[in-house]
Amino acid sequence: MKNNLTIALSKGRIFKETMPLLEAAGITALDDPETSRKLILDTNHPNVKLVIIRATDVPVYVQYGAADLGVTGKDVLMEHGGEGLYEMLDLKIACCKLMTAGFADRPLPEGQLKVATKFVNCTRNYFAEQGRQIEIIKLYGSMELAPIVGLADIIVDVVDTGNTLKANGLIPLEHMADISSRIVVNSASMKTKHEKLQTLLDQLKKAVEAK
Repeated sequence: MKNNLTIALSKGRIFKETMPLLEAAGITALDDPETSRKLILDTNHPNVKLVIIRATDVPVYVQYGAADLGVTGKDVLMEHGGEGLYEMLDLKIACCKLMTAGFADRPLPEGQLKVATKFVNCTRNYFAEQGRQIEIIKLYGSMELAPIVGLADIIVDVVDTGNTLKANGLIPLEHMADISSRIVVNSASMKTKHEKLQTLLDQLKKAVEAK
């Protein structure tokens, strides 16, 4: 339906930090995703729905038009590639850094570097630009363990406070990118629902600036 808007969000920090901005734009969720089992949440607007999905799936839902717009981290967008969607607005929330990390007192090997990460594309592109040969070991969690047990020389991960690295004897090494949550819009929706989407984007932009 041309008047309907579907917004893709993920549970946790992004949802909590996005909702005040949406509320400033006049959109309020009628259920809390942390307590509700619903995957599609109604809002105070009958024609605006929130779909609650994994953060890494947000660009996919938006790309294929299952959601008109979504909120996801820049790290997820860099990994996804951004085909079929427009990155419209930096919400300046859920801020952190994408970094390499390893031991402070352990020199890196001269030859091929073993890198453990879930950010395979970001890592491959970053080291390709440096002309460095790497072997990527894909992990889904507990990255810090990889150098400790000798699985990898370094890791690539998002770093917020750095406390988890420090607790495991690691330090941040190279800064790869600044990460924050972004609004992405389906390219077809931007044409068919332009007025409605642009109004919402303008209101969100004002809310970000006011914050």
